[in-house]
Amino acid sequence: MQVDVQQIRDQIAEQADVVHRIQSEVHKELIGQEGLVSRLMVAMISGGHILLEGVPGLAKTTAIKALASAIDTGFQRIQFTPDLLPADLLGTLVFNPREGTFTTKKGPIFSNFILADEINRAPSKVQSALLESMQERQVTIGDQSFDLDPLFLVMATQNPIEQEGTYPLPEAQVDRFMLKVRVDYPEKADERKVIDLALEQRDSRVQPVATPEQIFEMRKIASMIYLDEKVKDYILALVHATRRPGEHGLKDLEPLIEYGGSPRASIFLAMGARALAFLEGRGYVTPQEVKDVSHDILRHRIVLSYEAEAEEVSSDDVIDKILAEVPVP
Repeated sequence: MQVDVQQIRDQIAEQADVVHRIQSEVHKELIGQEGLVSRLMVAMISGGHILLEGVPGLAKTTAIKALASAIDTGFQRIQFTPDLLPADLLGTLVFNPREGTFTTKKGPIFSNFILADEINRAPSKVQSALLESMQERQVTIGDQSFDLDPLFLVMATQNPIEQEGTYPLPEAQVDRFMLKVRVDYPEKADERKVIDLALEQRDSRVQPVATPEQIFEMRKIASMIYLDEKVKDYILALVHATRRPGEHGLKDLEPLIEYGGSPRASIFLAMGARALAFLEGRGYVTPQEVKDVSHDILRHRIVLSYEAEAEEVSSDDVIDKILAEVPVP
């Protein structure tokens, strides 16, 4: 197995230049926010969808547009509004009176990188229209189903502080996102650079530096990264602790958790840890990678009880306790 790990490491090293070029292009538009860029790369390498949550003005939309622009592929920005209809997203059947037939008019979902901007501003029927495309990678219009492109990624943003005119995402919708990343304010030094960049008004347009074929190659290599049985057991223990914390010495969490992570959480933890190992140039996964992606993969899959809300306990607090108590292999 040691030889295989070395071979995988060599293959990862061959992709390092592409990864660096993509990150460099993204940073033309985005100052700092290394954690955000890392999670966008994890989503792209894993083929999982990503939800960014943060107050207005933190460059969530800018980050997603920059990543999409760095890849030579299709990109569609969809502004979610209260009057948006599922047909505006997916497409519809158009009647041709001269021929007496219906023709299919495909919507903007038929692209590669989809920016669902302020996704929680559209009603549930529109949010639910995304379910099939995000999971089955297909869209049904009328009685026909259409396959989406193999390179298909939904990157959504939402504002956590405005309640008026917003519609909370249903659990089934949120669970389709591999990662839910909380975007915080930039560091003071980074914000100074943001001001300087804005005042200079120089052209920093992002250029495409990678092809879909290179992204598929990254995914293929990432899927081969060695994941030891002990690390798999660690992933299972973390997710199981969100469902039955008492069995892991966390009885104080039992009244705080209504529902824990689904098997999808275990799958995404393994995939996310592999993607992080890929970005770090290693041919194997360590428990640290699992820890590093745990918050972003589990925070939207743990449903807290009313007691937790009353005690102002967040899902991140619960994850912190689980990571502290579950033994690391």
